[in-house]
Amino acid sequence: MHRENTLPSVRSALLKGADVVEVDIRLTADGVPVLLHDATLERLWGHPVPVTSLTREELVETTGGGVPAFADALAELLRHDVPARMLVDLTEPAQVAAAVAAVRDAGAADRVYYCGALAAMREVRALEPSAEVAMTWKTSSRPADALLDGLAPRWLNLRFGLADPATVAWAHDRGLLVAVWTADWQRSMSRLIAAGVDSITTNRLDTLLRLVAHRS
Repeated sequence: MHRENTLPSVRSALLKGADVVEVDIRLTADGVPVLLHDATLERLWGHPVPVTSLTREELVETTGGGVPAFADALAELLRHDVPARMLVDLTEPAQVAAAVAAVRDAGAADRVYYCGALAAMREVRALEPSAEVAMTWKTSSRPADALLDGLAPRWLNLRFGLADPATVAWAHDRGLLVAVWTADWQRSMSRLIAAGVDSITTNRLDTLLRLVAHRS
């Protein structure tokens, strides 16, 4: 078991056969996109300090190099001879330009797609019109057609409890693939597969792979 949003966790998922590795982005004080879910280092690294208050160099010193730059995660993705992709979760529009630039610099546009806050996804669409977007949705009400038309997502990215056969069918009728997050119990995974979802985000990849292999 590896700590989330680290190079060992990315590498482990790729080697185990994940189709997609999801990562979270934060910006350092000097604008470098790094892999971190929380706004501070407290939960994972024991330092109650916002990542935005540290330069990249200071972040390396504080965590012993444990928090990788997004560029390093992209390099890890491209290093392996596997067809897996990376899903980049962006919470703020301010993160988008640096993240998109890192993807361009790595030559990884065909291996990366984006999810996160709607405002951030609109910024992705503005900066990278051809980008693949997974529109994160957290309520039981379905998104309006006007919103779908404006953002043009490829995926509807749902909390796993919101995915049922009717919702999946509704999305498929609109040409959307359905992703769900984060299902870690086999019973939930089985229900979601039966509902027809196209992708399941999980912390228990081994369980999901065994379940998919058994059903196949």
